[in-house]
Amino acid sequence: MEINQKRVAPPETRFPDGFRILRGKQEFITYREHSSIRIWPSQVRSHFDMHMHSAVEIILVRQGKAVYQFPDARYEVTEGQILMVPSGVTHSLTENDEIDRHLFLFEPGPILSMWDSGAIKKIMSKAVYLREASEMRGRITEELDRIVDCYYRKDTLWNSQCYGHLLEMYTLLANGDPSLIRDEEGRTERFIDSPLLNSAMIFMDEHYSEDISLEDVATFAGFSKSYFSRTFKAFTGVPFTEYLTQKRLDAATNELIYTTMPIGEVARKTGFGGITTFNRIFHQRCHCTPTQFRNMYGSQEVKKHQLPNGYGDAGEAAVQEA
Repeated sequence: MEINQKRVAPPETRFPDGFRILRGKQEFITYREHSSIRIWPSQVRSHFDMHMHSAVEIILVRQGKAVYQFPDARYEVTEGQILMVPSGVTHSLTENDEIDRHLFLFEPGPILSMWDSGAIKKIMSKAVYLREASEMRGRITEELDRIVDCYYRKDTLWNSQCYGHLLEMYTLLANGDPSLIRDEEGRTERFIDSPLLNSAMIFMDEHYSEDISLEDVATFAGFSKSYFSRTFKAFTGVPFTEYLTQKRLDAATNELIYTTMPIGEVARKTGFGGITTFNRIFHQRCHCTPTQFRNMYGSQEVKKHQLPNGYGDAGEAAVQEA
């Protein structure tokens, strides 16, 4: 009997420049330090059960087939095809033995903070499947190839260069297919207050580590608290508190992975204030304590300088018992 020698990559596979962090269905993307984009090439068949993450996911299949299953849709992505998966959408991925692909994961915040990002936000909110061979698909592929080149060449400001090509890609999509930015009744969706909302998001990006509230950001943007709350959710897809908490958690996980900073200092630096609040929220979202997370996912350099258990972690015992 002939045995297939192709191996299947398990979900916890460590990649040359990173690895997956999965808690339940929530995946926390590990990015290279000072970046918010990751690329995973693979020629090994993989299967990833239903999961979700804050990153936008794009797959470019060069050979073979990748099957994406959403709660309400299924996509078979084959040679030359491209699928863009929105942030926060639950999905699974199954690849066949002949797979050769590049998987792109990036945080949408830098793009959505642009003054005129309303049309791009609309595109990012739905799956975009470039199935048929066309000039558009060819140009998008070229931009993705340029991102791969920037990512591995690591020139100065390489992360910004990658986002420049992402912007070019979404601009091509918006100009090339207006249906991508139309609502269900065929009208082009436009947020009248999008410049002010974008300025509010920039404000949050710069001040998330401080003790800011919904009212603070609404006042900065010139809105009433209730109007800002409704409009922010319509614009981003999530409530203000959810957006702010996730931004702080993303910053905290990076500190835990790449630095030896005491847990209490991580809590203060990323806007959680007291360590008790930080531990509680972290455990709710990541299903482990910050120290456990660092022990599992911290870089070797961090582990080498690991502080004794409990140092700066007052309150973790209570969280573990909860």
